[in-house]
Amino acid sequence: MPVCDICCEELPSEAEMRTHLLLSHMENEMACPFCSLSGVLYEELSFHISTAHIEKDCKDMNATVVDSGQKNSNDCFAQSLNTSRTSNVKNTHTVSQVSPPSSSHPSPFQVNGMAIPITGTTLSQETSTSLKSSPPAAATANGAIKLVRTTQTPSTNPRREREDGHRKSKQKRLSSPNKEGRFPCPMCSLVCNDCFILQEHVELHLQDQDVAEGADPDVGTSTEASSTSNGRSGVIRYECPMCSLSCSSSTSLQEHVELHLEYGSASATGHSSGDLNLARKLQEEEEQKWRELESRREAEDFKKLQKQFGLDNSGGYRKQMERNMERAVSRGQMVPAEFHRKRVEMLESLASGVDDGRSKTSGLMEALYRYYQRDASDCSHVWLCAETDHYSSSEGDKGWGCGYRNFQMLLSSLHRMEQYNLLPVSVPSIPRVQAMIEEAWAQGADPQGASHFKHRLQGTRAWIGATEIYAVLTSLSVKAQIVDFHKPTGPGDTHLRMFEWVKQYFSHSASRSARLPPKVVQTTLPPLYLQHQGHSRSIVGVEQKVNGNLFLLLFDPEFAPGEMRRVLSQNTVATMVRRMRKLPSGLKHRQYQVVAVEGVLTSEEKQSRILNSRTLCAEKIP
Repeated sequence: MPVCDICCEELPSEAEMRTHLLLSHMENEMACPFCSLSGVLYEELSFHISTAHIEKDCKDMNATVVDSGQKNSNDCFAQSLNTSRTSNVKNTHTVSQVSPPSSSHPSPFQVNGMAIPITGTTLSQETSTSLKSSPPAAATANGAIKLVRTTQTPSTNPRREREDGHRKSKQKRLSSPNKEGRFPCPMCSLVCNDCFILQEHVELHLQDQDVAEGADPDVGTSTEASSTSNGRSGVIRYECPMCSLSCSSSTSLQEHVELHLEYGSASATGHSSGDLNLARKLQEEEEQKWRELESRREAEDFKKLQKQFGLDNSGGYRKQMERNMERAVSRGQMVPAEFHRKRVEMLESLASGVDDGRSKTSGLMEALYRYYQRDASDCSHVWLCAETDHYSSSEGDKGWGCGYRNFQMLLSSLHRMEQYNLLPVSVPSIPRVQAMIEEAWAQGADPQGASHFKHRLQGTRAWIGATEIYAVLTSLSVKAQIVDFHKPTGPGDTHLRMFEWVKQYFSHSASRSARLPPKVVQTTLPPLYLQHQGHSRSIVGVEQKVNGNLFLLLFDPEFAPGEMRRVLSQNTVATMVRRMRKLPSGLKHRQYQVVAVEGVLTSEEKQSRILNSRTLCAEKIP
């Protein structure tokens, strides 16, 4: 007949047993029959009884065996039967159900040499283990009852046999319990007083996960281990709740947690932890793999940045020009004779250090002045810079030469002013500009920028910016200033303060010459070098509309010479002006830097600026 594991009441059938459990125990308050524990669930109470009272009951049985020499043997045996029956309350997840002994495999016990069969109950596995490990004195005392288990009730469930075998192997590997009796569960808040109990409790966690996933309960998976997805690699990782190790599979995580339990028990008993060192070594190897993977990714990203900014030693202006001309010949866009002619002209230009002028367009500022005099009816004022030539990117510097081309535009304007007669007469080529920047570094200007480029620009496709322009101008005794508009100052992330500063720059010189300046003014000021992330342009003028809105006029090196020549025609100038005109909403990068030329430096001022450029500072607005 089925026996209730909680109250030991015998019931005629399994159906009545389920009804009894539901009405008497599950719907009522659960209470432990051996201690004061109450108010817990049925599964928790079953686990509590099987873990907290089983060894205590075995000790009570051993005490009964020792004291049985002073009592009647039959009474002691009956007491032992009651004790064993009480200790038979087990958790259904961890220990197999109690089954009556088979007729062909009885389980008799010998009392003073007489074999007495036991019916209706059997000793649990832990109880029999405790009996086998009891002190010899308890079994050989004078007049004591000698209990000998002759056979073991065979299990009818192969799964339970595997669980029992697995538990036995775990108990053999585990050392004796911690004397302090504090074993916290790594997966919940339970604290056990025995390492064996903790092992069984952790296995319950793993078996519950298997049941939920419909997997084989013999293979444990961690329910509390967090599985995270790495954003860069897309690999699922299972993190250990007891250390920082992350495993690639749930099975590996289970084995790792079991190692934690074993090492903790071995440490409590003073055993050396060679396995712990092995676990640490495995963890270090895992971390080393991740570090190596991260290093490879950083190296790949660095190579991409080097290639993007022309620092990958893939050649400079000359190699790119020759490569593009050879590609044009292979496509039939250029005949071999023209290829050789252009190559000779390029080599002559590079040898002289002077730009060949193929990408230059002149007379633009005068054409813009005539256009605004004639057609700028919606403008209240227009300010233009001094005469400036436009330099377009060519096949040799396409994609990286904008900074050099804007510097050529600035020099073309300074060459027309008498106060800057110290400058070279002609506009240098791009390789020559690179050499001039290296010479400025050699004089001590901008040592941080020189270190960034490893003191080498010639033969590369390296991008330059506002600091390199400032350094080379300082080395040429030209007084310059860097103004940093480091954050937006207008609605919609616009830079209204930059537009107002540019207007003040051009209009200030015009207002000094006359009280009421004319509607269109061509100043004697050079253009402004405008730098932002990934590109640079030249500011050659500013418009102020009747309603007060400001527009900047920009020369962009990306405009081809054929397009810029449309400014010279009265029929097409309006179209090109619309392309050059920029609203505040058209310049919405996070940061802009402007380089403005302010005059000529004396020798003392030049040396002072070179020394101060070691910690190069810009005027920040706002």
